[in-house]
Amino acid sequence: MAVGILVCLFLAGVVSYYASSHPDGLEFVAKEQGFAGSAAPHASDGSPFAGYATRGIDDARVSGGVAGLVGAALVFVIAGGLFVAVRRRDQATSDAATSDAEVSVGADGGRPERDGA
Repeated sequence: MAVGILVCLFLAGVVSYYASSHPDGLEFVAKEQGFAGSAAPHASDGSPFAGYATRGIDDARVSGGVAGLVGAALVFVIAGGLFVAVRRRDQATSDAATSDAEVSVGADGGRPERDGA
């Protein structure tokens, strides 16, 4: 798993700079088709990582690499949190099913006890 994370961070931080000269496909098509000028600013335009870059870092290669690393880290944190939450829920469901099965089995571990039998 650690190797996979390191490869992902390498791709996000280093290789992503060389991936494409047109990183945003929608923006590229809008320029190509002539309607890019009609785009309005969006809420995240002022964010520290807007435009595949890191605000405050002048070197485009480093700026894009930092943005890629932060994006990959956020994905790991969110995906890891979801994984832990689902795993805990599944474990709680499994524990509840196990305890229900133990209660319904007789004291000798055989067939369930019945009233009046």
